[in-house]
Amino acid sequence: MNEKTYNIGVEATMEIIGGKWKPVILCHLRNQPLRSSELLQNIPKISQKVLTQQLRELEADGIINRKIYQEIPPRVEYSLSEYGQSLNKILNLLCLWGEDNIDRRQSAGESINVLHRDQINPIY
Repeated sequence: MNEKTYNIGVEATMEIIGGKWKPVILCHLRNQPLRSSELLQNIPKISQKVLTQQLRELEADGIINRKIYQEIPPRVEYSLSEYGQSLNKILNLLCLWGEDNIDRRQSAGESINVLHRDQINPIY
């Protein structure tokens, strides 16, 4: 196994949850399990290919669970694993910081539209 070296701990965190879409996916999964189609509805700018890739990486890192229901057609749901739930505090802080940042920018006159502001409630 190759040895990894990090300058500071946040590098290890960002290696797992960094990027444009992973934090967004994780925020949507904090409150309830969701199907891929539901994630696509909630994150309209992500492509199916990228969503699938990000979900696979998060599953491989043990952050999310993928549950397949033996139905026809098969139903697949994604949820935070127990390990992934340990990220809730970080995710909540990121969401709250983002909300404050949006409020600050709107107060400064910037036009910003937030589509899911009321749908993603922090969990404490």
